[in-house]
Amino acid sequence: MFIQTEATPNPATLKFLPGRAVLEGGTLDMRGAQEAAQSPLAERLFGIAGVSGVFFGSDFITVTKDGSEWQQLKPMILGAIMEHFMSGAPILAAGAGEAAAADEFFETKDAETVATIKELIETRVRPAVANDGGDITFRGFKDGIVYLNMKGSCSGCPSSTATLKHGIQNLLRHFVPDVVEVRPV
Repeated sequence: MFIQTEATPNPATLKFLPGRAVLEGGTLDMRGAQEAAQSPLAERLFGIAGVSGVFFGSDFITVTKDGSEWQQLKPMILGAIMEHFMSGAPILAAGAGEAAAADEFFETKDAETVATIKELIETRVRPAVANDGGDITFRGFKDGIVYLNMKGSCSGCPSSTATLKHGIQNLLRHFVPDVVEVRPV
Protein backbone atom coordinates (compact mmCIF):
# COMPACT_ATOMS: atom_id res chain seq x y z
CA MET A 1 0.00 0.00 0.00
CA PHE A 2 1.34 3.42 -0.98
CA ILE A 3 0.02 6.49 0.86
CA GLN A 4 0.67 9.87 -0.71
CA THR A 5 0.97 13.02 1.36
CA GLU A 6 0.24 16.60 0.37
CA ALA A 7 0.86 19.86 2.13
CA THR A 8 -2.18 22.03 2.83
CA PRO A 9 -2.41 25.80 3.19
CA ASN A 10 -2.52 25.18 6.95
CA PRO A 11 1.06 24.40 8.07
CA ALA A 12 -0.29 22.48 11.08
CA THR A 13 -2.23 20.06 8.83
CA LEU A 14 -1.04 17.40 6.40
CA LYS A 15 -3.23 15.55 3.88
CA PHE A 16 -2.85 11.76 3.52
CA LEU A 17 -4.19 9.98 0.41
CA PRO A 18 -4.42 6.20 0.95
CA GLY A 19 -5.46 5.51 -2.65
CA ARG A 20 -8.85 4.12 -1.64
CA ALA A 21 -12.18 5.35 -0.29
CA VAL A 22 -12.13 6.68 3.24
CA LEU A 23 -15.76 7.76 3.77
CA GLU A 24 -18.53 6.81 1.36
CA GLY A 25 -20.53 9.97 1.98
CA GLY A 26 -20.02 13.18 3.87
CA THR A 27 -17.09 14.10 6.06
CA LEU A 28 -16.11 13.59 9.69
CA ASP A 29 -14.17 16.18 11.70
CA MET A 30 -12.76 15.14 15.08
CA ARG A 31 -11.08 17.91 17.03
CA GLY A 32 -10.06 15.86 20.06
CA ALA A 33 -9.39 12.34 21.29
CA GLN A 34 -12.81 12.13 23.00
CA GLU A 35 -14.51 12.37 19.58
CA ALA A 36 -12.31 9.57 18.18
CA ALA A 37 -14.45 6.80 19.68
CA GLN A 38 -16.46 7.06 16.45
CA SER A 39 -13.59 5.56 14.49
CA PRO A 40 -10.96 2.89 15.18
CA LEU A 41 -8.61 4.69 12.75
CA ALA A 42 -9.09 8.04 14.49
CA GLU A 43 -8.41 6.40 17.87
CA ARG A 44 -5.16 5.03 16.46
CA LEU A 45 -4.18 8.44 15.12
CA PHE A 46 -5.05 10.29 18.34
CA GLY A 47 -2.91 7.71 20.15
CA ILE A 48 0.12 9.36 18.53
CA ALA A 49 1.49 12.12 20.75
CA GLY A 50 1.22 15.43 18.90
CA VAL A 51 -1.95 14.70 16.91
CA SER A 52 -4.65 17.26 17.75
CA GLY A 53 -7.19 16.78 14.95
CA VAL A 54 -8.34 14.20 12.40
CA PHE A 55 -10.60 14.80 9.41
CA PHE A 56 -11.97 12.18 7.02
CA GLY A 57 -13.04 13.09 3.48
CA SER A 58 -14.18 10.84 0.66
CA ASP A 59 -10.67 9.71 -0.31
CA PHE A 60 -8.33 11.49 2.08
CA ILE A 61 -7.44 11.95 5.74
CA THR A 62 -6.07 15.18 7.13
CA VAL A 63 -4.18 15.20 10.39
CA THR A 64 -3.58 18.33 12.44
CA LYS A 65 -0.65 18.53 14.82
CA ASP A 66 0.06 20.60 17.87
CA GLY A 67 3.59 21.99 18.29
CA SER A 68 5.27 18.73 17.21
CA GLU A 69 7.41 18.40 14.08
CA TRP A 70 6.14 16.66 10.94
CA GLN A 71 9.40 14.79 10.45
CA GLN A 72 8.75 12.90 13.70
CA LEU A 73 4.96 12.56 13.30
CA LYS A 74 4.65 11.66 9.62
CA PRO A 75 6.19 8.14 9.79
CA MET A 76 4.01 7.22 12.78
CA ILE A 77 0.86 8.55 11.07
CA LEU A 78 1.68 6.71 7.83
CA GLY A 79 2.24 3.52 9.83
CA ALA A 80 -1.06 3.87 11.70
CA ILE A 81 -3.02 4.49 8.48
CA MET A 82 -1.34 1.61 6.67
CA GLU A 83 -1.87 -0.83 9.57
CA HIS A 84 -5.51 0.16 9.79
CA PHE A 85 -6.26 -0.34 6.09
CA MET A 86 -4.25 -3.58 5.93
CA SER A 87 -6.20 -4.98 8.92
CA GLY A 88 -9.51 -4.58 7.09
CA ALA A 89 -11.07 -2.87 10.12
CA PRO A 90 -13.87 -0.40 9.38
CA ILE A 91 -13.20 3.33 9.31
CA LEU A 92 -16.24 4.04 11.49
CA ALA A 93 -17.36 2.20 14.59
CA ALA A 94 -20.75 0.50 14.34
CA GLY A 95 -23.53 3.06 14.50
CA ALA A 96 -21.13 5.99 14.26
CA GLY A 97 -21.25 8.83 11.82
CA GLU A 98 -21.15 12.56 11.79
CA ALA A 99 -23.48 13.96 14.38
CA ALA A 100 -26.37 15.73 12.80
CA ALA A 101 -25.37 19.27 12.14
CA ALA A 102 -27.35 21.88 13.98
CA ASP A 103 -30.28 23.08 11.93
CA GLU A 104 -29.57 25.58 9.22
CA PHE A 105 -31.06 28.99 9.76
CA PHE A 106 -32.61 31.32 7.21
CA GLU A 107 -35.97 32.95 6.64
CA THR A 108 -38.50 31.27 4.35
CA LYS A 109 -38.54 34.32 2.08
CA ASP A 110 -34.82 33.72 1.41
CA ALA A 111 -35.25 30.07 0.34
CA GLU A 112 -34.48 30.75 -3.33
CA THR A 113 -31.38 32.79 -2.46
CA VAL A 114 -30.22 30.07 -0.06
CA ALA A 115 -30.70 27.40 -2.73
CA THR A 116 -28.44 29.38 -5.09
CA ILE A 117 -25.83 29.89 -2.34
CA LYS A 118 -25.83 26.17 -1.51
CA GLU A 119 -25.46 25.19 -5.16
CA LEU A 120 -22.49 27.54 -5.61
CA ILE A 121 -20.85 26.20 -2.44
CA GLU A 122 -21.46 22.61 -3.51
CA THR A 123 -20.25 22.98 -7.12
CA ARG A 124 -17.53 25.65 -6.93
CA VAL A 125 -16.27 25.96 -3.37
CA ARG A 126 -16.34 22.50 -1.75
CA PRO A 127 -14.27 20.76 -4.47
CA ALA A 128 -11.53 23.39 -4.15
CA VAL A 129 -11.58 23.24 -0.35
CA ALA A 130 -11.44 19.40 -0.47
CA ASN A 131 -8.28 19.69 -2.59
CA ASP A 132 -6.74 21.54 0.35
CA GLY A 133 -7.79 18.80 2.81
CA GLY A 134 -10.89 20.39 4.29
CA ASP A 135 -14.59 20.93 3.88
CA ILE A 136 -16.98 23.84 4.09
CA THR A 137 -20.71 23.67 4.68
CA PHE A 138 -23.57 26.14 4.65
CA ARG A 139 -24.95 26.97 8.11
CA GLY A 140 -27.19 29.98 7.62
CA PHE A 141 -28.19 33.21 5.92
CA LYS A 142 -29.47 36.29 7.70
CA ASP A 143 -29.48 39.99 6.78
CA GLY A 144 -27.26 39.40 3.74
CA ILE A 145 -24.65 37.48 5.76
CA VAL A 146 -23.79 33.90 4.81
CA TYR A 147 -22.55 31.73 7.70
CA LEU A 148 -20.26 28.83 6.81
CA ASN A 149 -18.70 26.03 8.85
CA MET A 150 -15.07 25.28 8.00
CA LYS A 151 -13.67 21.83 8.80
CA GLY A 152 -10.49 19.81 8.44
CA SER A 153 -7.39 21.72 7.38
CA CYS A 154 -9.53 24.84 6.86
CA SER A 155 -10.37 25.03 10.55
CA GLY A 156 -7.78 27.27 12.13
CA CYS A 157 -5.87 27.79 8.88
CA PRO A 158 -4.06 31.12 8.72
CA SER A 159 -5.33 31.67 5.17
CA SER A 160 -8.96 30.74 5.93
CA THR A 161 -9.97 34.36 6.49
CA ALA A 162 -8.56 35.30 3.08
CA THR A 163 -10.33 32.31 1.52
CA LEU A 164 -13.63 33.40 3.06
CA LYS A 165 -13.33 37.12 2.45
CA HIS A 166 -11.60 37.29 -0.91
CA GLY A 167 -12.55 34.01 -2.52
CA ILE A 168 -15.92 32.77 -1.35
CA GLN A 169 -17.40 36.16 -0.49
CA ASN A 170 -16.48 37.61 -3.90
CA LEU A 171 -17.85 34.55 -5.70
CA LEU A 172 -21.16 34.64 -3.83
CA ARG A 173 -21.54 38.41 -4.17
CA HIS A 174 -20.96 38.11 -7.93
CA PHE A 175 -23.73 35.53 -8.41
CA VAL A 176 -26.06 36.49 -5.56
CA PRO A 177 -26.51 40.25 -5.16
CA ASP A 178 -28.28 39.75 -1.80
CA VAL A 179 -25.02 38.53 -0.23
CA VAL A 180 -23.24 41.27 1.69
CA GLU A 181 -20.69 39.29 3.70
CA VAL A 182 -19.47 35.75 4.51
CA ARG A 183 -18.56 34.74 8.07
CA PRO A 184 -17.33 31.53 9.70
CA VAL A 185 -19.44 29.89 12.40
